[in-house]
Amino acid sequence: MPIDHREVAFEDAIEQHLLSAGHLQGKDASFDRERAIDPGAFLAFVQATQPTAWQALEKIHGTETGGVVIEDLCKAMDSQGSLAIIRHGFKCFGKLIRVAHFAPAHRMNPETERLYAANRLAVTRQLHYSTRNENSLDLVLSLNGIPIVTAELKNPMSGQTARHAQQQYRRDRDPAEPIFAFRKRSLVHFAVDPDEAWMTTKLDGPKTRFLPFNRGHGTGAGNPENPGGYRTAYLWERVWQRDSLLDIVGRFMHLEVKETRAGKRRKFTRETMIFPRYHQLDAVRRMEAHAREHGVGRNYLVQHSAGSGKSNSIAWLAHRLASLHNERDEKVFDSIFVITDRVVLDRQLQDTIYQFEHRQGVVCKIDEQQKSTQLAQAIESGTPIVIVTIQTFPFVTEKLGSLPDRRYAVIIDEAHSSTSGESAADLKGVLAGEAIAKQAREQAAEEGRPDYEEEIIRTMLKRGHQDNISFFAFTATPKYKTLEVFGTRGDDGRPHAFHLYSMRQAIGEGFILDVLRNYTTYSLYYKLVKSAEDDPEVDKRKAAQALARFMSLHPHNIAQKTEVMLEHFRQHTRHKIGGRAKAMVATSSRLHAVRYKQEFDRQIKEKGYTQIKALVAFSGTVEDPDIPGASYTEPDMNRQPDGKPLPEKQLPEKFADDEYGLLIVAEKYQTGFDQPLLHTMYVDKRLAGIQAVQTLSRLNRTHSGKEDTFVLDFVNKPEEIYEAFKPYYEITRVGDEADHRQLYDLQAKLDERQIYHQDEVDQFCEVFFKPKQVQTPTDHGRMNSIVDQAVTRFRALEEDEAEEFRKLLASFRSLYSFLSQIIPFQDSDLEKLYTYARFLLSKLPRRPQGPKYDFGDDVDLKYYRLEKISDGTIKLEPGEGGEVKGPTDVGTSVNERPMVELSTLIEQINERFGTDFTEADELFFNQVREEAIADESLREAAKANTIDNFRFVFTKALEGLFIDRMEQNEELFAKFMNEPDFQKVVQEHLLRQVYDEIREEDAA
Repeated sequence: MPIDHREVAFEDAIEQHLLSAGHLQGKDASFDRERAIDPGAFLAFVQATQPTAWQALEKIHGTETGGVVIEDLCKAMDSQGSLAIIRHGFKCFGKLIRVAHFAPAHRMNPETERLYAANRLAVTRQLHYSTRNENSLDLVLSLNGIPIVTAELKNPMSGQTARHAQQQYRRDRDPAEPIFAFRKRSLVHFAVDPDEAWMTTKLDGPKTRFLPFNRGHGTGAGNPENPGGYRTAYLWERVWQRDSLLDIVGRFMHLEVKETRAGKRRKFTRETMIFPRYHQLDAVRRMEAHAREHGVGRNYLVQHSAGSGKSNSIAWLAHRLASLHNERDEKVFDSIFVITDRVVLDRQLQDTIYQFEHRQGVVCKIDEQQKSTQLAQAIESGTPIVIVTIQTFPFVTEKLGSLPDRRYAVIIDEAHSSTSGESAADLKGVLAGEAIAKQAREQAAEEGRPDYEEEIIRTMLKRGHQDNISFFAFTATPKYKTLEVFGTRGDDGRPHAFHLYSMRQAIGEGFILDVLRNYTTYSLYYKLVKSAEDDPEVDKRKAAQALARFMSLHPHNIAQKTEVMLEHFRQHTRHKIGGRAKAMVATSSRLHAVRYKQEFDRQIKEKGYTQIKALVAFSGTVEDPDIPGASYTEPDMNRQPDGKPLPEKQLPEKFADDEYGLLIVAEKYQTGFDQPLLHTMYVDKRLAGIQAVQTLSRLNRTHSGKEDTFVLDFVNKPEEIYEAFKPYYEITRVGDEADHRQLYDLQAKLDERQIYHQDEVDQFCEVFFKPKQVQTPTDHGRMNSIVDQAVTRFRALEEDEAEEFRKLLASFRSLYSFLSQIIPFQDSDLEKLYTYARFLLSKLPRRPQGPKYDFGDDVDLKYYRLEKISDGTIKLEPGEGGEVKGPTDVGTSVNERPMVELSTLIEQINERFGTDFTEADELFFNQVREEAIADESLREAAKANTIDNFRFVFTKALEGLFIDRMEQNEELFAKFMNEPDFQKVVQEHLLRQVYDEIREEDAA
């Protein structure tokens, strides 16, 4: 007889597994269709687990007790929601009736384990649920008689898939039926076939939205092959498994309530039942299991793409870690610290955890007004979960008394540079203070060190790994330092993320949009002429930058680009997302933002576009050098209808209104800004590396009716953006790793300059690290006088020597701050120099970096053309991931700045950007130069090396860049490879351009 390939065979396989794994067999005939529960199963559970309450009710109601209890249960679920009642029970004539018992955090109470085991989890096939028809559900999972999961199963071998199951829910499953009533009965609905699983927590007819519930295939969407059976077997083998499903209902699912704005004034509340997505469930459980097994003192890096639901993942993780016990029933962590700058996260965290715990005081948010005092109290009292910014920890030390030995989990909302420097060291110093102090005392005594060197040892120790702290760091775009500090070492010896949910998978599953799908680039062609009578000599690099700035701020340039953006927005963008789509203009400076705001307002008014309004966002006050006395602030430029300035904090909410469609920004709102209606971005600034990913990712949030995004880029080339996104599309890997010997090389170079003397470093540290009880009011003056000796020698240096020393010192400071977190140096000389260097750097006077130029009266714009260059998709392919690289060499120098006549420089610029500039060889050189500037490894090398050292790295890379482009200009390629003199000229020409531009960008 042939194998049964019908849908029923798929049902049989799932049912048999669940029954063999401990589920009970539910009965269709026992189901009360009107109330949408199995009364017999629920009453049997109550009688078995709560005999005292049952007997008390029986004395009042006699034989009617069962009907009274069921009636009160249904009323409670209808009013408060089934999830809340399942978790917390309901009152029946003064008696608390528990609806379910959840797994205890430890095994020290046998009674709680007995009650947990008494839960009745049942699976019912073909459940007839309606009083109006004989429709049935393929599969229903119920908890003590209450339906919590429904599923429609399909088999592609019989011509139907999970997509058909979704349509069945939308068309044939009436949301008004009691079993489907949102919040009141079943909690989640699955559409499943052997290959894919989808779920929703709310049936809403044709508008029902299903989310993928798949494991991911490699770094993409879908599910991997399962040698043992169905690709979706994880669903019933792991997720619907008895303990797992009870855990999800008890400690994952929650009701999210958000206030949503519609129009100018109307607000409404939106409720969403949250069921964890697979990657969230997997990540949280894996970290919890690893911490349970291995205890405290581990680091975990979670690389989850935008759109991953990070806030919920953090809330679940924090709550679970706060009650985590190991196999010996010992608590693993005493307190959990959530490090975040996001205001919305603390409210969400408190609301979510309250639904689990139903008690106050579990979560403490540290207020800005009394942050140090409040944090000290939270640490001393052992508050379970504390939400705080990392900048608070340096101020809390003096307010803390002696702390007992405690273990902490630190969850970092966004792992970036601020979580891997001095602030991170201060956090470790506070949470591991007693252990560090004890170790420092013992080491100092053993080595016979003076008192002040004990403090140096303590400072060194707090930078490194702490046995009583585990870090859980979340980020979508890990940098090299992030991977090194928080990553897990793999078999290759390099750090990797503990858990990955890639950008590729998030796009494939539809949780974010592909911002590179519609990418249009423009190029600017122009010609300048010298209008001044004289022809002064100018610093070539500085003057070139001034000319470029002159061009970018030229009224004609601003006006032309504004017109392109405004017309595109009017004709295309504003009609997207049901007429609610918005756009962002990313500018290169605050002055550019001011000029663009003025020009947008002018053109909008001139053209009578009354339905379009623009806002601008920038920090501080901007002075316009071309208009004496003119200054601008963000609130003053954003006027409300009553003429009053718009406060900065109100801008995001105001931009969410339908009244405003355009937001012009200068370094604000380009990271961490979540506005799902943002559809289009106009880019008029250079983007590279992680900044390009973070800026353009503002567009990727999904929204009902949002089908795509659009980028119009005036500055960057598609290949540059492609290279920026490549490391973060799938798995982020590290390239060459930093070598600790670099620190000693830097130390030797600094010592050779003889700007400071070792005895001065020692004297400074002897004062700086004095024990508190012997500090005096004169200590600060003494430290300044010691540092001033080096400052005096620094002032006597030639300009180039002085700047070389400054940059060497800054390189040492940055490298030690990073490496000391991952390498236990235990070298007090390095710590002393680091401490001294931090203060010396702050006192070194800055000298003018060459002359400043303003060519407003000396140069005119003769020719201008803005032309679309490319229009299409920047396609990222699987398996093309890039690397993030760390510092692999050290040292820097300041180079002589070549001087040229202004007319010569203008001629050179015109040769490059003028009407004849489209010659193949000139375009070829420009593309090579731009690709080199965007190359992350070359950028890191240029920042950390002298131009002579950089030359070695660059010449090797340049040959590769030429080879990559050989087909574009074979004649020029052959000349470069075969003629050494020509090759040398090209190398030197491009070397200085690339090096100078990278260094200048870094210094800006």
